[in-house]
Amino acid sequence: MRKNIEKNKNKEKEMSFLDHLEELRWHLIRSVVAVLIFATLAFLAKGFIFDVLIFGPKNADFPTYKLLCNIAQAIGFKDSFCFTELPFRIQSRTMAGQFSAHLWTSILAGFIIAFPYILYELWRFISPGLKQKERSSSRGFIIIASLLFFIGVLFGYYIVTPLSINFLGSYQVSNAVHNDFDLSSYIGLVRASVLASGLIFELPILIYFLTKIGLVTPQYLKKYRKFALVIVLTISAVITPPDIASQVIVAIPILILYEVSIFISKIVIKKEQKKQKQNAKSG
Repeated sequence: MRKNIEKNKNKEKEMSFLDHLEELRWHLIRSVVAVLIFATLAFLAKGFIFDVLIFGPKNADFPTYKLLCNIAQAIGFKDSFCFTELPFRIQSRTMAGQFSAHLWTSILAGFIIAFPYILYELWRFISPGLKQKERSSSRGFIIIASLLFFIGVLFGYYIVTPLSINFLGSYQVSNAVHNDFDLSSYIGLVRASVLASGLIFELPILIYFLTKIGLVTPQYLKKYRKFALVIVLTISAVITPPDIASQVIVAIPILILYEVSIFISKIVIKKEQKKQKQNAKSG
């Protein structure tokens, strides 16, 4: 009799686990469908996606270059951002090169646009396992995470991308070598700059959840602030050209995000301590 009861319990657990997997599968399917819908729209808007967005940072009239040119002239620095044309061309050297670039760029655009919905599906999957208080305190998760992601994407597009293109596009080891970049290489730089920045700006959200589960504390973040500075500068060096000005421009907002993360971690800890005191009094 006991064996039969245990078997039934195991079956219920197994079914419960399989049900969770099935639910996760449908959340993933809906997320993929959303990405594909927006990717299709981006595919149809080829002129805007490529001529305006993708190839915008290679034009001398891009807003970032104008702003940096004005700033450089105002503070008396050399006008390295004041130019009429970047000295390089973009070419495609494979038969399917342009179609492949069109396809994958559309999928990337679809992912970026559908990001809030992807977070929504993720939230729908994990929220049933949370308590009512935890659910109510995390209601703004989708809005805040999406906002941070889009700010990061804009930062990557308007700051990291033009800095990288300006440096790498005009860099020469000799006048005998002309820069002719492959289409996939150029788009890869834009894609990496935008996505890396978007994900880096999710740092406060990551710290929030790590603090909630007890893996991170404000004291821990303060203690290893120096190491974090080294990591930030390393990340800045990876996603930007190897000149000090560009690395500083990228490093500053990341360091601000780190300090914001410490503040968020403090708030989470205070709330947890307050909750523990209330539980102790009621107990």
